[in-house]
This record gives sequence, C-alpha cells and structure tokens, in this order.
Amino acid sequence: MAFSLYDAMVPSWQQILGSLSGLLDKAQAHCLEKQLAPEAIIGARLASDMLPLGYQIKAAAGHSIGAIEGVRKGAFSPDRLPWPDSFDGLRELLASASGALALVDPAEVNAFVGRDMRFEMGDFRIEFTAENFLLSFSQPNFYFHATTAYDILRAQGLAIGKKDFLGHLRRQA
Repeated sequence: MAFSLYDAMVPSWQQILGSLSGLLDKAQAHCLEKQLAPEAIIGARLASDMLPLGYQIKAAAGHSIGAIEGVRKGAFSPDRLPWPDSFDGLRELLASASGALALVDPAEVNAFVGRDMRFEMGDFRIEFTAENFLLSFSQPNFYFHATTAYDILRAQGLAIGKKDFLGHLRRQA
C-alpha cells in the first residue's frame, strides 16, 4: 500500500479537530460546574505573551483546511479576523474545517506535490513546494496550536488526559 501526502495529513487533522471539539464540550461543562464565565476559559493563556484558547482553536482550523485552500491558491496568509468568542462558535469553526476536509479529494492533494507555494505575512514571504509547506510548516503549526489548546485547558483545571487529546483512533477493523 502506498502512503500519500493526503494520508500523511488529512485523516489526522480530522481526528484532532474532532478531539478539540470534545475538549470544548468538556471546557463548557467545566465552566458550568465551576460557575465560570465562558470567557474565562476561551480567553485563558499559558503565558502572557501567548494567544488565548480561542485563537489556538482558530489557528488549528486554519492550519488544516486553510492550508489546503492556501495550496490551491499558491499562497497562504494567516487569518487576522477575530476568533469566535463562544464555545458554540469555536465548535462550529472546527466542524466547518472538518466538514471541508471531508470533501477534499485525495487525488487533488496528492497532485499538489512539486507545486510552488508561498507563505505571506505582510511583507514577509517564504517560498516552499506545496508538500514542504504542508509537512514542514502547516502540519507542525496545526499540532502546536492543538497541543497549546489542550495545555491551556489542563492549566485551567480541566480533568482531561491524553485520551481526550488523541480523540477517536483509526484502529484496524
């Protein structure tokens, strides 16, 4: 069995997007149990110079389907719009990203190999091949933001563990 660019990314992105949604469910339940305003968790940070949970969720979505959309256009720029400020809005963002990934044709992603790709942020630019952008930039960023979201929730006292981060494993039938 050949292992493709699609296989290396999309199923795992969907797995972790699903686990992030589950973590948001637990965060909302935590807020209700502890009588915390949702903003206390959505705005929580690991450190003062890091962005909050809401941003981390948005960035994970952006480095999944947003990366695919960027390769389609030949350029990726970080989304500067505000992140949702509610658990429902954040879950909707994750569901939208996961739903869009479910529609991505594996053949299209595998055909990205060798295409020119550029990361742009203001005047800053980095040139990549599509596969190097996806595997060395977006995929590590995706996991960084997903892990940071998990870590913020742990730091806020949620009773979650590795199983919550891993989500639904793709086990042998």
